[in-house]
Amino acid sequence: MDIYQDLSMIVWIDNINVNEYLKDMTYTKLGGQADYLLKPITVDQISQIVRYSNDHNIPITIIGNGSNLIIRDGGIRGIVITLQKLNNISRIDNELIIQAGVNIKTASKYALENSLTGFEFACGIPGTIGGGIYMNAGAYGGEFKDIIKSVLVIDKFGNLINKTNVDLNFDYRYSSIQDTNNIIIGGTFTLKSGIYSDIKTKMNELTSLRQNKQPLEYPSCGSVFKRPVGYYAGKLIEDSNLQGYRIGGAEVSKKHAGFIVNIDNATALEYIKLIDVIQETVKAKFNVNLEREVKIIGEDLSH
Repeated sequence: MDIYQDLSMIVWIDNINVNEYLKDMTYTKLGGQADYLLKPITVDQISQIVRYSNDHNIPITIIGNGSNLIIRDGGIRGIVITLQKLNNISRIDNELIIQAGVNIKTASKYALENSLTGFEFACGIPGTIGGGIYMNAGAYGGEFKDIIKSVLVIDKFGNLINKTNVDLNFDYRYSSIQDTNNIIIGGTFTLKSGIYSDIKTKMNELTSLRQNKQPLEYPSCGSVFKRPVGYYAGKLIEDSNLQGYRIGGAEVSKKHAGFIVNIDNATALEYIKLIDVIQETVKAKFNVNLEREVKIIGEDLSH
């Protein structure tokens, strides 16, 4: 079986990479090689890839733009699909139909340009629409669940299915898609007519808040941990005297303790070890379990 040859019959050769390092596709700049990295440009191509992988028992991993992702140093076996080429946005009245590969910031700017309000909270979130739906991304009092009407997914058999907001059982940093092998193709978002200048002012305020508080000058995955009930993760980490604590090239940010930054060519192993140290220290000091928000995938390097 020639997997490369087979895949080139589905996806253009220009959109297939073999043994491709994934660190340049993550905000942490971490990650080993993918056996096959595919960049499909149509929904039909994705369906065909899913059916091919089923027929040949090849695992599939979906990644967006890697903003909330740590890929281990050993990389990912099988097929990795990035949806970055699914990047269309269209509008029908007060609804935006947005494909999974569209950057969330791009979508919020599109809403602004069309004087539609409701997307302002997301203007600084660095992920893609697919990732935002997957984990019900949120910031500054807003969440994706507030504006999602429906989501198109491809199921594990390669079928295109429409899911409503209710179907997705949204919760804090959760959607039911996390419990399936479904691939998010895009979503329909219901917004409201607004005043351009008001929307712009709000987005500027939120962007300024983010820039002032977050260590955007270094590679990172954003907030590493979910907010524990009754606490703030960053404050717990700061009060554990871990700000500036370092393992290899990975460091607890001195600007915002809820972030781990890659300050000197960190490995994924160093990054993950630092996460473990933070969890153990906060648990011992405050008896609070910090649950990861960032997703960790892939394999460790074999020695």
